[in-house]
Amino acid sequence: MQRDEINAGAINCKEAAYFDVPWEDAYGYAQAIKVGDTIHVSGQLSHDEKGNLIAPASLDQSGKPAEFSMMEQQMRATYANAAKLLARFGATLDNVVEETLYVLDVGAAFAVAGRVRKEAYGTTRPQCASNLIGVLRLAFPEQLIEITFTARLSEQKRSRHDNSPMSRVNET
Repeated sequence: MQRDEINAGAINCKEAAYFDVPWEDAYGYAQAIKVGDTIHVSGQLSHDEKGNLIAPASLDQSGKPAEFSMMEQQMRATYANAAKLLARFGATLDNVVEETLYVLDVGAAFAVAGRVRKEAYGTTRPQCASNLIGVLRLAFPEQLIEITFTARLSEQKRSRHDNSPMSRVNET
């Protein structure tokens, strides 16, 4: 991250988090932004620390996913990436108040979402609003799912992290 970006974030009372994957610079965005007690997490997908997709779907001759059996693995990795981002701000998935799952196949997502979400949130009834939306395409052809999150910090966590202006940006 360049110095002027850090200063601009501090002036605007924003904290940003990045994974340093190639598409952050290519598209020009942060993985997550914290403003006040709210954390906005950009659409997360299943990638490792180097930006390689985890469990990419196989593609047919037209370049579209040929099958959706990798949905569960992609969903698990996506929640894990979101948890890593939230941790940079002192939050966990428990702080999530809303999530939106964008999926290429609603049936395949519904078949695994209940189990994966309950494991990710560590409870049989996650306490967040949730939307599951079918879409025609996502950023990468092999990608089956993308999830956005909004989280709120508690009073205790908010005051602890507000004392450090940039609790960390750009960690992996």
